[in-house]
Amino acid sequence: WRQRLHNPTCRTMTEPRQTATVRHPSRPRIGLLFDYDWDARAHEALGGGFAYDRAGFDLFSFPSNARLINFDLDSFAARQARRARQRGWAGVVSHHEQFGALAAALVAEAAGLPGTTPEAVIACQHKLHARHVLDRVCPEANLRFSELDARYGGPIPQGLAYPSYVKPVKAAFSVLARPVRHERELHEHTRFGKRELWVIRRLVEPFERVAQRRMPGCGTAHRMMLEEPVRAAQYNLDGYVFDGRLHVLGVVDAVMYPGTQAFMRWDMPSRLAGPVAERAAEVARKFLAAVGFTHGLFNMEFFHDAASDRLAVIEFNPRLASQFGDLYRRVHGLDAHAIGLALALGQDPATLPRAAPTAGAAASFVYRTFDLRDRVPPMPGPRQRARLAHEFPDAMLFQFPKSGHSLERDFKWLGSHRYAIVHLGGRDAHDLRRRCEAASAILGWPAPYGDVHAATPEDFGARDALAARPLR
Repeated sequence: WRQRLHNPTCRTMTEPRQTATVRHPSRPRIGLLFDYDWDARAHEALGGGFAYDRAGFDLFSFPSNARLINFDLDSFAARQARRARQRGWAGVVSHHEQFGALAAALVAEAAGLPGTTPEAVIACQHKLHARHVLDRVCPEANLRFSELDARYGGPIPQGLAYPSYVKPVKAAFSVLARPVRHERELHEHTRFGKRELWVIRRLVEPFERVAQRRMPGCGTAHRMMLEEPVRAAQYNLDGYVFDGRLHVLGVVDAVMYPGTQAFMRWDMPSRLAGPVAERAAEVARKFLAAVGFTHGLFNMEFFHDAASDRLAVIEFNPRLASQFGDLYRRVHGLDAHAIGLALALGQDPATLPRAAPTAGAAASFVYRTFDLRDRVPPMPGPRQRARLAHEFPDAMLFQFPKSGHSLERDFKWLGSHRYAIVHLGGRDAHDLRRRCEAASAILGWPAPYGDVHAATPEDFGARDALAARPLR
């Protein structure tokens, strides 16, 4: 990631240097919107130099997520903009995909704070619109795509090409995204019960109202779309845009559970060749410039087929991929969350110091169960957590156990249940695996390596029709 890209308009982070920076009070006040999980931990670690005001709710925990019932994004952003002016916010930050990134852009605009435009965020998050933009500025990196001309639960049009990959026009965490082999599979996948439709509409409607007001030409987000299926390795390009110039942080490799389309872990450092990473950065530069994304962190998910050398974009996320921030700190000594705060203050992130790396390799390990009939593995008790903290003081543990309708919805929408994530570092890839297997044994869970799950064709469709696509 330290290597300078050949394109003069696209450069990497530089060594810390003495330059003038924007001056703020000794503890500038930052608005943090929808700040949970990785973001909350990272911002707390950086909190000594900042005063935080938080707002938003956790979509994945009750009763916090009950606020989804009457949530209006415009009203929320207007309230936070008033709060920003009253309390003297120096910046506003959110790395939350569903609501936060767009809310932060609306607040920054209304309160006169540094940020990108709401239109740029909408253009990235509206997946069908983003495909049209990419087709115009970088068609060689695009996938074949089309709108699924059917309302939720409506009849499936005739004459569609199969196999195909279906996904919502607006969603997060690859919800309801999967390959389909034929019309019957697509029909079954798009049948929703009343409870499911209620959740889907309330997840999309806040974005829909803002998008229709700010960019009506995008068309409704209350629909699904089709893309060509792809079998190729997947990667994540992370970076930021400051003063209109794109800067690359690095690349994270995605590893799937064997025979599935579900993430097993994310690895760093990347095995992707440098020239391919440079091509990916150039694609990002063209797309982000086309949608007017001029200030902020971004993440580009993409395929690269080593045999054909084809690079194809999956999607653009107009915010930090928070889960990777810890990996960059461990392996590169680079704090992506500190970069987010600097951008919120209008400061050049290239002036930030870097810490010494603590690991030669690091990974975000994802623990899943693939059969609804299986018992969800028990969560570790106090003794197990204490032992993990003692033997692996660098470990980060996140638990996401579900039951009842929420668990059933995971299997319908995601094809599996992600019950936990652990972050660890190691001297190298071999040491990292050894440490992961030992930590997993303490927790009582299978380590996310090798043939952990022997998938059957019924899991996600026949293997020869699988698209190597993510289900977080």
